[in-house]
Amino acid sequence: MPESRCLVSKPRNVQHEDALGRTTPEATTILRVCVAAILGILLVLAAWRCSILGNPPPRILPSEPPLDGREGRPLALDQFRPRSMLKVAEHDVSRAKFPVIDMHTHPQVRLEKPVDVSQGESKGESRRAVVSSDAVDAFVRLMDEQNIAVCVSLDGGLGTKLEDHQRLLWTKHRDRFAILANIDFKGRGQQDQPATWDCNQPGFVERTVEQLRAAQASGISGLKFFKEFGLGVRNADGSLATIDDPKWDPIWEACGRLKLVVLIHTADPLAFFEPIDATNERWEELRRHPDWSFHGPQWPKHADLLAALLRVVKKHRQTTFIAAHVANLPEDLSTVGRWLDENPNLHVEIAARIAELGRQPFTAREFLVKYADRVMFGTDGPRTADRLKLHWRFFQTRDEYFPYAENEFPPQGFWRIYGVDLPDDVLRKVYYQNAVRLIPGVEERLRRVTAER
Repeated sequence: MPESRCLVSKPRNVQHEDALGRTTPEATTILRVCVAAILGILLVLAAWRCSILGNPPPRILPSEPPLDGREGRPLALDQFRPRSMLKVAEHDVSRAKFPVIDMHTHPQVRLEKPVDVSQGESKGESRRAVVSSDAVDAFVRLMDEQNIAVCVSLDGGLGTKLEDHQRLLWTKHRDRFAILANIDFKGRGQQDQPATWDCNQPGFVERTVEQLRAAQASGISGLKFFKEFGLGVRNADGSLATIDDPKWDPIWEACGRLKLVVLIHTADPLAFFEPIDATNERWEELRRHPDWSFHGPQWPKHADLLAALLRVVKKHRQTTFIAAHVANLPEDLSTVGRWLDENPNLHVEIAARIAELGRQPFTAREFLVKYADRVMFGTDGPRTADRLKLHWRFFQTRDEYFPYAENEFPPQGFWRIYGVDLPDDVLRKVYYQNAVRLIPGVEERLRRVTAER
């Protein structure tokens, strides 16, 4: 069996007939395997014959009959589709109870569709992923249906890339999108030659500060750092650049001076820093995405990355920091709470983490209520209506043991979640009031959007 499968098997009965000559399950299994093998050979021969005659090959049927656990055949984990037998209250929450500011979206990435550009200006390229204005229009309609007033795009870039992104979102929907810029550390450098990257050229930090000043004047609300900052950006000698390297200080200081929030994705889920073995609770996810693993001596430790972030937060008290994905430590909310207590300029958002929060509903509810002024809503979207409704269900009900995603197989951990049923005053803060207070330009947008409804 392939190593990627998690197998569970039972002892098999080696007897083929009982005392009365009746066929046992073992004999039935052998017969089924033989029949399946014969059918497979016949289908291969039929496909060969059709290829000679120019006819389309027949549809190949599964080589194994439906699984019956009594036969002792193993089941691969990624084929496990349990149906809950629970009979508990279920609420279909069709939209958010209050207007929402989605603090964490990627329209440039998630709305991309490949288009034919073979007749255009691009040379040597027949298809390219782009975001059409129609796709943005459709997403805004979904925002209206779900009571999402404003989305914060984290795909802004700087320079001409930022200008392109502003045209995409602001030509028709400026009131619906705030934008955060991004720093391009590599620029036109060679991927395998960090010494050629922009971040390792003289004057890079100074040029970045000037770009931020121009971006702020054009209306952006902050600066987003992706997880590559700590796990991918490299010094000229090839070593990983650290988040708290003093050479970045002018950037943090500029953000504070310009009143630009810093939304920073540091590290990743704890399980991604553990061995991909039988004890890893995200084994199935990492099997599908082995490149998401940061286990090994070539990578920093999870705790070291977050410690570096906290040193930056403490050093730059005049800058507002928002740690993405509950600071990538939703597995330990007491520690996140302690960080919030110690750092008044630090906040968190919950994008793509209701799976983690929802499996610990009592602890999560206590955390969300206690730190209601420090937590913001996010989805890591744009998301489908089905996914958004699960967010509303999590925050607004006490429903039990329901999926956190619309996927047939749970994408971020093999479990289900429970609702936290937040009080209205807490819900308002998480959904929109904290973002209005912290993110430049959001209050004006929310006022105009709600006035039009």
